Amino acid sequence: MAELTLALLALLPLAMIAVLMVGLYQPATRTMPLAWGVAAAAAFIGWQMSPRLIAAASIRGALTATRILVIVFGAILLLYTLRQSGAFEVINAGFASISDDRRVQVILLVFLMGSFIEGAAGFGTPAAIVGPLLVGLGFPPLAAVVVALTGNILAITFGAVGTPLIIGLRDVVFAEGTSAAQQVVQQGGFESVGAYVAQLGVWAAVIHAIAGIAIPFIGVAMMTRFFGEERSIQPAVEVLPLTLFAWASFAIPYVATAYFLGPTFPALLGAMVGLLVVTTTLRAGYFIPDDQWDFGPQSQWPDHWIGSIDPGKGVGTTSEPQDEAVATDGGTATFEQSHSQDMSLATAWMPYLLVALLLVVTRVVGPIQSFLSTNGVLMWNNILGTPFSEGIELLYLPGSLFVLVAVITYALHGMNTEEIKTSWSEALRNIAPAVIALWFAVATVMIMQRTGSTVVLESAPTDAGMLGLLSEATASTTGTLFPFFSGFIGAFGAFIAGSNTVSDILFGLFQFQAAQQIGAPTQIVVAAQAVGGAIGNLISIHNVVAALTVVGLIGEEGRVIRLELIPVLYYGVVTGVLTMILAYVVVPAGF
Repeated sequence: MAELTLALLALLPLAMIAVLMVGLYQPATRTMPLAWGVAAAAAFIGWQMSPRLIAAASIRGALTATRILVIVFGAILLLYTLRQSGAFEVINAGFASISDDRRVQVILLVFLMGSFIEGAAGFGTPAAIVGPLLVGLGFPPLAAVVVALTGNILAITFGAVGTPLIIGLRDVVFAEGTSAAQQVVQQGGFESVGAYVAQLGVWAAVIHAIAGIAIPFIGVAMMTRFFGEERSIQPAVEVLPLTLFAWASFAIPYVATAYFLGPTFPALLGAMVGLLVVTTTLRAGYFIPDDQWDFGPQSQWPDHWIGSIDPGKGVGTTSEPQDEAVATDGGTATFEQSHSQDMSLATAWMPYLLVALLLVVTRVVGPIQSFLSTNGVLMWNNILGTPFSEGIELLYLPGSLFVLVAVITYALHGMNTEEIKTSWSEALRNIAPAVIALWFAVATVMIMQRTGSTVVLESAPTDAGMLGLLSEATASTTGTLFPFFSGFIGAFGAFIAGSNTVSDILFGLFQFQAAQQIGAPTQIVVAAQAVGGAIGNLISIHNVVAALTVVGLIGEEGRVIRLELIPVLYYGVVTGVLTMILAYVVVPAGF
């Protein structure tokens, strides 16, 4: 079969995803099963992949996706546990007590607290949690969504305790037994795929740290320019020293953690250290602005700024009256105070401190790590009689630690039965849509990846699978400029899929092979892919809709995306330039 025909067949699954999700606004739960069907048909027709191999690859993909879902569910369960216990009210009040200046609150709650939530839970949770907290402090809902989506971009690549890199790249793209994994070890000289991915994490952290120097400032500037009375960035310039200090307080431990501890902890520890340093410094009286900045009178706000939650009426995390919210006249909502008013700030933070401690212990202490990773493993060897195998390490997955800490929190925060039930029901309700989407998304990529495996496809018409052919075509078109576009490719993947992890799964191997085609260091190009996956989250329809929903402002998606294009274009261009410099100047001899 002509190579052009094969390339078109390879393009079909990705084209379907783009058309359905971007052009027709179809949800991932509907799009991904259709894309899987197209990928299966293309593999059967173009690469003579047997139905049994297609089924086995799909099952392996679903099992891998389940590992992601376990992590996400545990993280979401802990978040909703802290919602129900009132811990987030206490944490938010602690930040609010430092300063009433909205610029300071954006740096603390969006850049630092949002990054911490992203590092712990990932998958769009920061905007869904931080946005309503800002509204509770008196931010216009539209402003809350815009700044909440912008501020945690540095943490997204390492979100949900490193899931995009650890699960997306290590366990899917460079899975054991694939040709890519063999090249990493044999040609690249890495002792394992894990060591290679750890280096990817270091370079991704370096790119993020440099590009991210402007992010705290951009978040504040977008607020003052588009939502201030004076419509100017001058108020943001006045707190430039604070934005740079906050960036350094986060970025230094962030990069150091990526280098010394790997891709699990950078966002989590970077944000924790940054929060401690910045809040301590502010409480000591340093970097506090001379003049307090606030929004104009609410009576002067345009109607499209305000949703169904009345700004400043307490702190809540949902716009749904049947949960904590209580409907009031005019359709807005205020929030009942829970038993959180008796909770100390240290007690409110304790669950996340426990998570951080347990993650470090179970990943650093050798005997504990070995015990958890080799016990409680659900393993399926030679799926359907094929070379494919996959397992789920239930005890070792971070999601299990999140569940354990959630259970501990019930007693720690004195939660009642109703609050516990609600936390579980909310977590299950929020994870449900992701199950089908992730199962079929990873299954689709697994099929596309295995079409290039000569181990199981001896009769394949070409050694280049679907992703290989696409990377060859792209590399031949862009030539040595390809690294500049790597971040934008990753951003496109996150834009259509709503996930840095899924973007890495969709395009990680594509970027790896394209880098090989042009002779660029793969670790730099794939690191740029991981950074790009974070960029696309800012304008992902899924994330924007989720963030608008929780502040009762559905319908303003277009307005939000247009504003978010500002940080997206900045970050994409800077990432492209940095990738070119790293690839051709700093480490041109890298693998």
